[in-house]
Amino acid sequence: MRFIIDDQENFFKDFDQAYIDPPKKLPFYIRIGAWLSKKIIKKDLMIPKLLAWYPKAAISSGILESLVTHDDGEINKRLLKIIRIQVSVMVACPFCIDMNAFEYDKVGLSLEEINAIKNGDYTYHSFSPKEQVMMEYVCLMSNTPVVIPKEMVDRLNEHFSERGIIIIASTIAQVNYWARLIRSLGIPVAGFGDICTMEKP
Repeated sequence: MRFIIDDQENFFKDFDQAYIDPPKKLPFYIRIGAWLSKKIIKKDLMIPKLLAWYPKAAISSGILESLVTHDDGEINKRLLKIIRIQVSVMVACPFCIDMNAFEYDKVGLSLEEINAIKNGDYTYHSFSPKEQVMMEYVCLMSNTPVVIPKEMVDRLNEHFSERGIIIIASTIAQVNYWARLIRSLGIPVAGFGDICTMEKP
């Protein structure tokens, strides 16, 4: 399966600023959340401040983020990083590509593999059969409508346990949530790394 980018010129277009400004005054619990986020990732992110316009969205998003898988015996950091980068590319979220591809080399991904993901080449020679199946699943789950053929279900079951499939599916859904929310608000790249300066596909 190959993911094709129709409009290469504008697909990864970044924004100078978000479409809306945050409220002048943030609720104290949003300020605490934004402070914690900045302390952990060393970046002053715009998203929690914007979500302060509707605090329930900020709180529920924070809870979702706090419960995602960051490493697992079966679904390791490399697999999770592939999911996060792939979804970010499919949604065309420059902020998400920048953040999710940051320190890709620390989980054993190469620049060539990152470019293969950006080009939708999920059969790149260094991706294992297990990774290729997972990437096809990411593609199917990130499309609309979501249609998962029985053949894909069978292949997933060959490579992953039930628990592994749940971790993969929930990670795909979680990254889709964030990427679509961030992209829809026009939040600019935060400058985690230089991935977004790479040549577009």
